[in-house]
Amino acid sequence: MIFGDRPMLIGGAFATASAGAWITSLNPATEEPIGRVPAGTKDDVMRAVAVAADAQPSWNERSIWERGALLRKLAARFRSNAAEILKMEATDTGNTIAKLRADVEIAAGYLEYFAGLATEMKGDTVPASPRGIHFTLREPYGVVGRIVPFNHPFMFAAAHLAAPLTAGNTVVIKTPETSPLSGHLLAQACADVLPPGVVNIVSGYGMPVGDALVRHPGVRRIGFTGSAATGMAIQRAAAETCVKHVSLELGGKNPLIVFPDADVVKAVDATVAGMNFSWAGQSCGSTSRLLVHESLYAKAVELLTAKVAALKVGDPLDAASEMGPVNSAAHFKRVMSFIEAGKAEGTRLMTGGGRPAGAQFQRGYWIAPTVFADVTPTMKVGREEIFGPVVSAIKWSTVDEVIGIANGTDYGLTAAVFTNDITAALSTARRIDAGVVAINSSNMHFVGLPFGGFKNSGVGGEECLEELLSYTQVKAVHIQMTPGR
Repeated sequence: MIFGDRPMLIGGAFATASAGAWITSLNPATEEPIGRVPAGTKDDVMRAVAVAADAQPSWNERSIWERGALLRKLAARFRSNAAEILKMEATDTGNTIAKLRADVEIAAGYLEYFAGLATEMKGDTVPASPRGIHFTLREPYGVVGRIVPFNHPFMFAAAHLAAPLTAGNTVVIKTPETSPLSGHLLAQACADVLPPGVVNIVSGYGMPVGDALVRHPGVRRIGFTGSAATGMAIQRAAAETCVKHVSLELGGKNPLIVFPDADVVKAVDATVAGMNFSWAGQSCGSTSRLLVHESLYAKAVELLTAKVAALKVGDPLDAASEMGPVNSAAHFKRVMSFIEAGKAEGTRLMTGGGRPAGAQFQRGYWIAPTVFADVTPTMKVGREEIFGPVVSAIKWSTVDEVIGIANGTDYGLTAAVFTNDITAALSTARRIDAGVVAINSSNMHFVGLPFGGFKNSGVGGEECLEELLSYTQVKAVHIQMTPGR
């Protein structure tokens, strides 16, 4: 399936890169070229920011009702274009199409949610003096930069337009260098629905496009989803230019803790569901560490191995497929290096560990769903984020021990606790260093509640009012009243 050349969107018009270069996107299932996007330059970023800055005042002058109506119209466009988006996204990312369907609905739903949340951008009045009126206002930053990862490129780009646009900002998006094609479908929808310059989409490599966007002095608000290493690089680059508000949703090495009284079948089912095999485990929230009490460990490993081994690996466009390939050649090499490290460190490889059997899997970036048992917290597979289809099972005996294991990484994004003891559940949730904790579930995303991490998993909560407010600045206003009037 070939999608051809897919230009960028700058100032309401489609554009190629100023230097004329292109990035060829490969189908990760076959390694065949499927389309091209412009390899943007610093000059392209400068132009996109300039037109976004020009468009921002008139966008902000529209009422929240006008902005909300346009966001709802954009949401409707996503739904009407869902079949085209899904076909391109599955082909370009390797994510399986059955589960990928939710990405379009999530993006549309966020636009509608934040459009309806606009009246909550409230200030405060404070009785700070006897003859004064003192209050605060919320105002947009101006131009916002959003940098999008490869695992859900359409959803992360589209859904996280909602908060900055509702707040009155304009946006420049940098798409991922792998799986960039659906950015053009987002660009088409934005060009049809929104005023020129309100949303601009620049494709290209992190250097120079991402770096130029982060360093631009006119972009005071940046949102990034991706790896901790890149997040820290963004913080450094931003700070070298000026003071900026940077929110980061980064990686995780997320524990799912199973207490001795838990239903081990449900816990294992939740682990497999939480691993997000539908996108080959390439998810910051994947439940990649199964921490099981010693009394249930053997049974849990047996159940986990059987369930993971039974996953149907196949064509991402086949609705029956439960897992496709990983995203790129570089990422295939990275994930396989972790698997080889796990084998060398003395774990028990229970299933997977290489390419799936079959001639159809010898070309492309295929890795069989993998389970390691007898993992210890000091092993590489037990402490570092793999971002692939690999689960590590770890045994524990005391509560203090498992809390130490859970908190013993640089990450703190999500965690899950399985127990029927409400005291144990809540006390464990309090002690875990993570931004999101689920009890007897691995579902971590609920609109209206923040999703974000502690430690190197990021800063700032998304999917809630906090995200909307984070795209505003607070201004204090003081009115002195004339005595006697």
